[in-house]
Amino acid sequence: MAPTTLSDLQPSATIDAKPTTVSIPSSRPEKPPPVQVLGKTKSGKTLKIRSYPQFDNLEDERLYRKQHLAAAFRVFADRGFDEGVAGHISVRDPILTNHFWINPLSAHFSLIKVSDLVLVDEDGNVVEGDEPVNLPAFAIHSEIHRARPDVNAACHAHSVAGKAFSCFGRELEMITQDSLRFYKSHAVYREFRGVVLDGEEGKRIAKALGDGKAAILQNHGLLTVGQSVDEAAFWFISLDKTCHAQLLADAAAAAGYKKIIIDDEEAAYSAPQVGGPEKGWLAFQPYYDEQVAKTKGEFLL
Repeated sequence: MAPTTLSDLQPSATIDAKPTTVSIPSSRPEKPPPVQVLGKTKSGKTLKIRSYPQFDNLEDERLYRKQHLAAAFRVFADRGFDEGVAGHISVRDPILTNHFWINPLSAHFSLIKVSDLVLVDEDGNVVEGDEPVNLPAFAIHSEIHRARPDVNAACHAHSVAGKAFSCFGRELEMITQDSLRFYKSHAVYREFRGVVLDGEEGKRIAKALGDGKAAILQNHGLLTVGQSVDEAAFWFISLDKTCHAQLLADAAAAAGYKKIIIDDEEAAYSAPQVGGPEKGWLAFQPYYDEQVAKTKGEFLL
Protein backbone atom coordinates (compact mmCIF):
# COMPACT_ATOMS: atom_id res chain seq x y z
CA MET A 1 0.00 0.00 0.00
CA ALA A 2 1.34 3.44 -0.95
CA PRO A 3 1.97 5.81 1.96
CA THR A 4 -0.58 8.55 2.61
CA THR A 5 0.53 11.92 1.26
CA LEU A 6 -0.50 15.42 2.24
CA SER A 7 -2.58 15.72 -0.92
CA ASP A 8 -4.60 12.70 0.16
CA LEU A 9 -5.74 14.66 3.19
CA GLN A 10 -6.87 17.81 1.39
CA PRO A 11 -10.60 18.53 1.02
CA SER A 12 -12.05 18.17 -2.45
CA ALA A 13 -14.94 19.95 -4.08
CA THR A 14 -16.28 16.53 -5.12
CA ILE A 15 -16.44 15.20 -1.55
CA ASP A 16 -19.96 14.62 -0.25
CA ALA A 17 -19.97 16.56 3.02
CA LYS A 18 -23.07 14.79 4.33
CA PRO A 19 -22.30 12.58 7.33
CA THR A 20 -22.30 8.84 6.75
CA THR A 21 -22.68 5.93 9.13
CA VAL A 22 -20.49 2.88 9.48
CA SER A 23 -21.44 -0.41 11.13
CA ILE A 24 -18.74 -2.91 12.02
CA PRO A 25 -20.01 -6.44 12.68
CA SER A 26 -18.23 -8.48 15.34
CA SER A 27 -18.76 -11.30 17.80
CA ARG A 28 -18.90 -9.77 21.26
CA PRO A 29 -20.61 -10.45 24.57
CA GLU A 30 -24.30 -9.59 24.47
CA LYS A 31 -23.84 -7.26 27.46
CA PRO A 32 -20.50 -5.44 27.67
CA PRO A 33 -18.81 -4.91 31.06
CA PRO A 34 -19.39 -1.43 32.58
CA VAL A 35 -15.66 -1.10 33.39
CA GLN A 36 -13.01 -2.65 31.19
CA VAL A 37 -10.05 -3.91 33.17
CA LEU A 38 -7.42 -6.63 33.35
CA GLY A 39 -7.57 -7.69 36.96
CA LYS A 40 -5.17 -10.57 37.61
CA THR A 41 -1.45 -10.82 38.24
CA LYS A 42 0.73 -13.43 36.59
CA SER A 43 0.54 -15.45 39.81
CA GLY A 44 -3.25 -15.46 39.63
CA LYS A 45 -3.98 -12.87 42.29
CA THR A 46 -7.16 -10.89 41.63
CA LEU A 47 -6.68 -7.14 41.75
CA LYS A 48 -9.53 -4.98 42.98
CA ILE A 49 -10.64 -2.01 40.97
CA ARG A 50 -11.59 1.18 42.79
CA SER A 51 -15.30 1.64 43.39
CA TYR A 52 -17.63 3.89 45.34
CA PRO A 53 -16.95 3.07 49.01
CA GLN A 54 -19.34 1.46 51.49
CA PHE A 55 -19.89 3.46 54.67
CA ASP A 56 -20.52 2.36 58.25
CA ASN A 57 -22.72 5.39 58.86
CA LEU A 58 -24.31 8.26 56.98
CA GLU A 59 -22.14 10.87 58.68
CA ASP A 60 -19.10 9.32 57.00
CA GLU A 61 -20.86 9.36 53.64
CA ARG A 62 -21.83 13.00 54.14
CA LEU A 63 -18.17 13.90 54.70
CA TYR A 64 -17.13 11.88 51.65
CA ARG A 65 -19.66 13.66 49.44
CA LYS A 66 -18.55 17.07 50.71
CA GLN A 67 -14.88 16.27 50.15
CA HIS A 68 -15.49 15.17 46.59
CA LEU A 69 -17.72 18.19 45.98
CA ALA A 70 -14.94 20.52 47.11
CA ALA A 71 -12.50 18.65 44.86
CA ALA A 72 -14.86 19.02 41.89
CA PHE A 73 -14.78 22.80 42.23
CA ARG A 74 -10.97 22.76 42.22
CA VAL A 75 -10.99 20.54 39.12
CA PHE A 76 -13.43 22.88 37.36
CA ALA A 77 -11.24 25.88 38.21
CA ASP A 78 -8.21 24.18 36.68
CA ARG A 79 -10.15 23.75 33.43
CA GLY A 80 -11.41 27.32 33.25
CA PHE A 81 -15.04 26.49 33.98
CA ASP A 82 -15.28 29.39 36.44
CA GLU A 83 -16.64 32.79 35.37
CA GLY A 84 -17.31 35.30 38.12
CA VAL A 85 -20.13 34.01 40.32
CA ALA A 86 -21.62 31.86 37.55
CA GLY A 87 -21.49 28.09 37.80
CA HIS A 88 -22.45 25.70 40.55
CA ILE A 89 -22.22 22.08 41.63
CA SER A 90 -24.53 20.44 44.15
CA VAL A 91 -24.64 17.12 45.97
CA ARG A 92 -27.59 15.70 47.86
CA ASP A 93 -27.14 15.24 51.60
CA PRO A 94 -27.36 11.53 52.48
CA ILE A 95 -29.08 12.22 55.81
CA LEU A 96 -31.38 15.15 55.00
CA THR A 97 -32.18 13.86 51.54
CA ASN A 98 -34.29 16.87 50.53
CA HIS A 99 -31.31 19.14 51.25
CA PHE A 100 -28.19 19.63 49.14
CA TRP A 101 -24.69 21.06 49.54
CA ILE A 102 -23.58 23.77 47.12
CA ASN A 103 -20.93 26.46 46.70
CA PRO A 104 -21.28 29.86 48.40
CA LEU A 105 -22.09 32.69 45.99
CA SER A 106 -18.81 34.61 45.87
CA ALA A 107 -16.17 31.94 46.53
CA HIS A 108 -13.79 31.20 43.66
CA PHE A 109 -13.84 27.56 42.62
CA SER A 110 -10.09 27.26 43.15
CA LEU A 111 -10.35 28.22 46.82
CA ILE A 112 -13.37 26.22 47.96
CA LYS A 113 -12.85 23.89 50.93
CA VAL A 114 -15.20 21.49 52.68
CA SER A 115 -15.80 24.05 55.42
CA ASP A 116 -16.99 26.63 52.84
CA LEU A 117 -19.86 24.51 51.51
CA VAL A 118 -23.43 25.58 52.19
CA LEU A 119 -26.32 23.25 53.04
CA VAL A 120 -29.67 24.41 51.62
CA ASP A 121 -33.14 22.98 52.22
CA GLU A 122 -35.86 22.50 49.60
CA ASP A 123 -37.23 25.98 50.29
CA GLY A 124 -33.88 27.73 49.76
CA ASN A 125 -33.07 28.30 53.42
CA VAL A 126 -29.41 28.06 54.44
CA VAL A 127 -29.21 25.33 57.09
CA GLU A 128 -25.42 25.27 57.43
CA GLY A 129 -22.95 27.89 56.26
CA ASP A 130 -22.30 31.60 56.58
CA GLU A 131 -22.68 32.72 52.96
CA PRO A 132 -25.66 33.18 50.62
CA VAL A 133 -26.07 30.98 47.54
CA ASN A 134 -26.65 31.85 43.91
CA LEU A 135 -30.41 32.22 43.25
CA PRO A 136 -30.25 30.67 39.73
CA ALA A 137 -28.27 27.81 41.25
CA PHE A 138 -31.03 27.08 43.72
CA ALA A 139 -33.74 27.46 41.06
CA ILE A 140 -32.07 24.87 38.82
CA HIS A 141 -30.60 22.42 41.32
CA SER A 142 -33.58 22.25 43.66
CA GLU A 143 -35.92 21.25 40.84
CA ILE A 144 -33.50 18.68 39.45
CA HIS A 145 -33.00 17.06 42.85
CA ARG A 146 -36.77 17.11 43.37
CA ALA A 147 -37.58 15.59 39.97
CA ARG A 148 -34.80 12.99 39.95
CA PRO A 149 -34.50 10.92 43.16
CA ASP A 150 -31.83 8.86 41.36
CA VAL A 151 -29.65 11.96 40.96
CA ASN A 152 -27.38 12.90 43.86
CA ALA A 153 -25.35 15.58 42.10
CA ALA A 154 -25.68 18.19 39.39
CA CYS A 155 -23.13 20.45 37.67
CA HIS A 156 -23.69 23.61 35.68
CA ALA A 157 -21.12 26.04 34.33
CA HIS A 158 -20.50 28.39 31.43
CA SER A 159 -17.53 26.68 29.79
CA VAL A 160 -16.32 28.19 26.51
CA ALA A 161 -16.96 25.16 24.30
CA GLY A 162 -20.28 24.56 26.04
CA LYS A 163 -21.43 28.12 25.44
CA ALA A 164 -20.30 28.07 21.81
CA PHE A 165 -22.05 24.81 21.01
CA SER A 166 -25.19 25.74 22.95
CA CYS A 167 -25.99 28.59 20.58
CA PHE A 168 -26.98 26.10 17.87
CA GLY A 169 -29.76 24.53 19.93
CA ARG A 170 -28.88 21.06 18.67
CA GLU A 171 -27.89 17.69 20.07
CA LEU A 172 -24.46 16.19 19.66
CA GLU A 173 -23.67 13.87 16.78
CA MET A 174 -22.27 10.46 17.66
CA ILE A 175 -18.93 10.99 15.93
CA THR A 176 -16.45 9.83 18.59
CA GLN A 177 -16.22 7.09 21.18
CA ASP A 178 -16.45 9.69 23.93
CA SER A 179 -19.61 11.22 22.48
CA LEU A 180 -21.28 7.85 23.07
CA ARG A 181 -21.36 8.67 26.78
CA PHE A 182 -24.29 10.89 25.84
CA TYR A 183 -26.00 8.58 23.35
CA LYS A 184 -29.75 8.97 23.91
CA SER A 185 -28.85 10.44 27.31
CA HIS A 186 -28.70 14.15 26.62
CA ALA A 187 -31.23 16.78 25.65
CA VAL A 188 -31.42 20.39 24.51
CA TYR A 189 -33.34 22.98 26.52
CA ARG A 190 -34.39 25.53 23.91
CA GLU A 191 -36.41 28.00 26.00
CA PHE A 192 -33.77 30.58 26.87
CA ARG A 193 -35.41 33.22 29.06
CA GLY A 194 -32.47 35.03 30.55
CA VAL A 195 -31.09 34.38 34.03
CA VAL A 196 -32.97 31.56 35.78
CA LEU A 197 -34.64 33.17 38.79
CA ASP A 198 -37.69 31.07 39.58
CA GLY A 199 -38.68 27.50 40.23
CA GLU A 200 -40.88 27.28 37.13
CA GLU A 201 -37.85 27.77 34.90
CA GLY A 202 -36.00 25.18 36.96
CA LYS A 203 -38.90 22.77 36.45
CA ARG A 204 -38.77 23.28 32.69
CA ILE A 205 -35.05 22.55 32.65
CA ALA A 206 -35.58 19.41 34.77
CA LYS A 207 -38.34 18.31 32.40
CA ALA A 208 -36.11 18.81 29.37
CA LEU A 209 -33.33 16.82 31.07
CA GLY A 210 -35.76 13.93 31.53
CA ASP A 211 -33.97 10.78 32.64
CA GLY A 212 -30.74 11.67 30.86
CA LYS A 213 -27.33 12.59 32.25
CA ALA A 214 -26.87 15.90 30.45
CA ALA A 215 -28.62 18.89 28.96
CA ILE A 216 -27.36 21.57 26.60
CA LEU A 217 -29.00 24.82 27.68
CA GLN A 218 -29.43 26.84 24.50
CA ASN A 219 -27.55 30.17 24.52
CA HIS A 220 -26.43 29.40 28.06
CA GLY A 221 -24.15 26.46 28.86
CA LEU A 222 -24.04 22.83 29.97
CA LEU A 223 -25.67 20.79 32.72
CA THR A 224 -24.81 17.27 33.87
CA VAL A 225 -26.09 14.98 36.62
CA GLY A 226 -25.04 11.72 38.24
CA GLN A 227 -25.49 9.29 41.09
CA SER A 228 -22.34 10.74 42.62
CA VAL A 229 -20.70 14.15 42.39
CA ASP A 230 -17.69 12.38 40.87
CA GLU A 231 -19.82 11.00 38.06
CA ALA A 232 -21.62 14.28 37.38
CA ALA A 233 -18.34 16.22 37.36
CA PHE A 234 -16.68 13.82 34.94
CA TRP A 235 -19.68 13.93 32.61
CA PHE A 236 -19.35 17.72 32.57
CA ILE A 237 -15.64 17.56 31.72
CA SER A 238 -16.36 15.04 28.98
CA LEU A 239 -19.39 16.93 27.63
CA ASP A 240 -17.36 20.13 27.34
CA LYS A 241 -14.62 18.29 25.44
CA THR A 242 -17.21 16.60 23.25
CA CYS A 243 -18.78 19.96 22.38
CA HIS A 244 -15.29 21.21 21.50
CA ALA A 245 -14.67 18.19 19.26
CA GLN A 246 -18.08 18.67 17.60
CA LEU A 247 -17.28 22.30 16.80
CA LEU A 248 -13.94 21.30 15.27
CA ALA A 249 -15.56 18.52 13.24
CA ASP A 250 -18.28 20.87 12.01
CA ALA A 251 -15.64 23.38 10.91
CA ALA A 252 -13.76 20.68 9.02
CA ALA A 253 -16.99 19.47 7.42
CA ALA A 254 -17.68 23.01 6.20
CA ALA A 255 -14.30 22.85 4.43
CA GLY A 256 -15.37 19.72 2.57
CA TYR A 257 -14.51 16.80 4.82
CA LYS A 258 -17.18 14.17 5.42
CA LYS A 259 -18.11 13.18 8.96
CA ILE A 260 -18.62 9.49 9.68
CA ILE A 261 -21.41 8.91 12.20
CA ILE A 262 -21.34 5.87 14.48
CA ASP A 263 -24.44 3.84 13.66
CA ASP A 264 -27.20 3.26 16.23
CA GLU A 265 -26.47 -0.43 16.76
CA GLU A 266 -22.81 0.19 17.54
CA ALA A 267 -23.64 3.27 19.63
CA ALA A 268 -26.21 1.40 21.70
CA TYR A 269 -23.75 -1.40 22.40
CA SER A 270 -20.81 0.84 23.25
CA ALA A 271 -22.60 3.54 25.26
CA PRO A 272 -22.79 1.50 28.51
CA GLN A 273 -19.05 0.80 28.27
CA VAL A 274 -18.16 4.49 28.29
CA GLY A 275 -21.20 6.06 29.95
CA GLY A 276 -22.24 3.97 32.95
CA PRO A 277 -22.27 5.41 36.49
CA GLU A 278 -19.42 3.15 37.61
CA LYS A 279 -17.27 4.38 34.72
CA GLY A 280 -18.15 8.00 35.43
CA TRP A 281 -17.23 7.70 39.11
CA LEU A 282 -13.97 5.87 38.33
CA ALA A 283 -12.96 8.34 35.62
CA PHE A 284 -13.05 11.21 38.12
CA GLN A 285 -10.74 9.56 40.66
CA PRO A 286 -7.45 10.59 38.97
CA TYR A 287 -8.65 14.20 39.10
CA TYR A 288 -9.46 13.82 42.80
CA ASP A 289 -6.04 12.29 43.48
CA GLU A 290 -4.41 15.17 41.62
CA GLN A 291 -6.15 17.72 43.85
CA VAL A 292 -5.09 15.90 47.00
CA ALA A 293 -1.48 15.87 45.79
CA LYS A 294 -1.26 19.44 44.47
CA THR A 295 -3.06 21.06 47.44
CA LYS A 296 -1.68 18.71 50.08
CA GLY A 297 -5.29 18.10 51.06
CA GLU A 298 -6.07 21.77 51.76
CA PHE A 299 -9.58 21.50 50.29
CA LEU A 300 -10.46 18.74 52.78
CA LEU A 301 -10.48 21.21 55.70
